[in-house]
Amino acid sequence: MKTNTKAFKYVDYLWDQDKADALGDDQVALFLYRSNILGADLRITNYGGGNTSCKTIEKDPLTNKEVEVMWVKGSGGDIGTLNRAGIAGLYTSRLRDLKKVYKGLHDEDRMVGLFNHCIYDLDSKAPSIDTPLHGLLPFAHIDHLHPDALIAVAAAKDSQQVTKEIWGDTMGWVPWQKPGFDLGLQLEQCLADNPGIRGIVLGSHGLFTWGDTSYESYINSLEVIEMASEYIAKKIKENGKVFGGQKVESLPAAERTEKAAQLMPLLRGLCSSENRMIGHFSDTNVVLQYINSHDLERLAPMGTSCPDHFLRTKIQPLVLTLDKNQDLSDTEAIRKNLEPAFEAYRQEYVDYYNTCKKENSPAIRDANPVIIIYPGVGMFSFAKNKQTTRVANEFYINAINVMRGAEAITAYTSLPRQEAFDIEYWLLEEAKLQRMPKELPLSRKVAFVTGAGGGIGKAIADKLAAEGANVVLTDINEESLIEANATYKRDVSAYAICDVTNNDSIASAYKTACIEFGGVDIIVHSAGLAISKALEDTTDKDWNILQNILVKGQFELAKQSVAIMRKQALGGDFISIASKNGLVAGPNNVAYGTAKASQQHMVRLLAAELGKDKIRVNTVNPDGVIVGSKIWEGAWAAGRAKANGITVEELPAFYAKRNLLNEIIRPEDIANGVFSLVGILDKSTGNIINVDGGMANAFVR
Repeated sequence: MKTNTKAFKYVDYLWDQDKADALGDDQVALFLYRSNILGADLRITNYGGGNTSCKTIEKDPLTNKEVEVMWVKGSGGDIGTLNRAGIAGLYTSRLRDLKKVYKGLHDEDRMVGLFNHCIYDLDSKAPSIDTPLHGLLPFAHIDHLHPDALIAVAAAKDSQQVTKEIWGDTMGWVPWQKPGFDLGLQLEQCLADNPGIRGIVLGSHGLFTWGDTSYESYINSLEVIEMASEYIAKKIKENGKVFGGQKVESLPAAERTEKAAQLMPLLRGLCSSENRMIGHFSDTNVVLQYINSHDLERLAPMGTSCPDHFLRTKIQPLVLTLDKNQDLSDTEAIRKNLEPAFEAYRQEYVDYYNTCKKENSPAIRDANPVIIIYPGVGMFSFAKNKQTTRVANEFYINAINVMRGAEAITAYTSLPRQEAFDIEYWLLEEAKLQRMPKELPLSRKVAFVTGAGGGIGKAIADKLAAEGANVVLTDINEESLIEANATYKRDVSAYAICDVTNNDSIASAYKTACIEFGGVDIIVHSAGLAISKALEDTTDKDWNILQNILVKGQFELAKQSVAIMRKQALGGDFISIASKNGLVAGPNNVAYGTAKASQQHMVRLLAAELGKDKIRVNTVNPDGVIVGSKIWEGAWAAGRAKANGITVEELPAFYAKRNLLNEIIRPEDIANGVFSLVGILDKSTGNIINVDGGMANAFVR
């Protein structure tokens, strides 16, 4: 049971005493619990931001003497999901001994290497740059957070005076300093100069708070943040207007979504001039208040202040000059309208790099914008994968909150460009980037799969997701879609009901792909059904349903997807899941075989037409996929059994034995065929890959 002993208005009190009691006196477990609930509130700190620690007494394995050990979030971790594998354990005394060898600001990078000499726990995560900030303070439990309200105070003009106005003599303040050993020394000195304080505000950066127990540190953090939040709320009320008031009125919600879906593929293409990107869209009230304001034009170019913000969002966004009512149907006209703004943004970024770079600076990174603002509509972000772009979007919302608060207090101030550059192109930051795992083959791509509620379609989606793609699952059965979608982790998938016989339903599903991920790169038409009847038993209804789902559906899926791919100008893949039956004549199969042959020839026609757009169109032909295939759940199995003079129960063995390799063909085998075309054979189009164990009468040549 949650004990709501504290009433907070601006932060969430999430401490559950029953859960804490269950952890007993395990101080590391309590520190991890505190970290997780602090990280659950994005107003307190965003994904990957901030760090927490605790100090315990342990036995030295070499001397058997009791020593103090500090447990702290390791490099690249996230407090909201932090566990024991993500922390570092270091001898506190050794960390403090590093003061004896520190030579000044030029020595920061070397000091990070020396942290490894302080390791107590051999299973430690690599210690982060913030490690000495915790180690040089004496408190048992410490929270370093990036709350919007505190960064607003830290980024406000006259921040030190504002700090005193809010907390009196109970809070310390240190000016902006790049994270590292020197900042740890400044915190230590601040505490020495102000004994008894409950925390320290870091100029343009964030907050340090502490306590003797995990709970005391948690409550102290919440109380300090609450006081800042109350102060800002009062100032906003006194000022009356936020961001200078509204300049642009938002479009209605449905129109905003429609505009965003239309524009995102084009923006995605423009943002992908160096590397393909994945998109995210937000039009929350917080976003709209900022992007529609009079002060947007002044504040947006100033850039963000907190390092955790601009490392993910770039120092400033691109603000579009498109009118909210602009007709977006003429893609080339809109492209010509937007290209100069993107070119100017890239050039400004290059100028920023060339002006601020040093002899040992890493090479310039992708110069395209991460955050794009469309007044009246919403905010877009583009990055290497969905998690990164979503988090960038969330961080810029944090930055909006900071700007709103700082403007209400006095005036917002951002970091000087050189200071921002020194963080963005810090050699330690570059080393962290270089340690990132190699991207998977389909990373940065969006796959749209029909019939993905189960069977072959779901197996294809699973394979493409496992190889790095974002997947949009579509089917006519929402229950199956919900169940299928739940099998993926966050930021991997989305789903949309899609009846491939209905053009509007297809358009709506593609809109989901554009809103969720920015566009589409891979289309797999796996939806279908099979009807096995003799000629005299085949009805018009049988004929029409097969033509509509397999052939007309494929045609409309291709037509609408190509329009999106041409907006992106990034090429793409269209894969038709056809059948051996489109190549091989057999009894009781006239309607199904004809439809499958139509699918196969349409692929050849589309490949010939779309090559100039770098859109590859290919076919995968399954055969005898009985185990795990939805097609065998209906009358098709009985029909095929009858045509071959066997029972339904004998079908799996029959189909396995009749191919040259004597192999059972499974949905996963079809998925591998699809992957080979979209992930390996990037110079193949108009082809057919048979995944049937080898059927000589189905050989294409």
